[in-house]
Amino acid sequence: MRTHVMLDARESAGKTLAMVAYVLYALGAFTMLPAIVAFIMNLIKRDDVRGTFVDSHFGWQIRTAVWGFVFIVLGWLLSFVIIGIPILFATYIWIVYRLVKGFLKLNDHQPVA
Repeated sequence: MRTHVMLDARESAGKTLAMVAYVLYALGAFTMLPAIVAFIMNLIKRDDVRGTFVDSHFGWQIRTAVWGFVFIVLGWLLSFVIIGIPILFATYIWIVYRLVKGFLKLNDHQPVA
């Protein structure tokens, strides 16, 4: 059974921003623009959520974006020698996992590790 959690205004606003970012990152699977917008939003608004449970989500999203980008570029470059295709597939699975895990933790008002 889930208990009701009271959030202060800063946490509530941060949670909304983090939720929007998770959705934008998910839309980034179809076109990169929403993911870029989410990444910029994470960087600009991170100081606003420092000291709250939402800060861990911003860090999680930023790390997911940076490492996801690195491995997507690596996968594309190596796709000419076949090994890039499994790298791309594994990267997309990893990104989906992190987005789902983060969204579920955020929905439960918990930090993500």
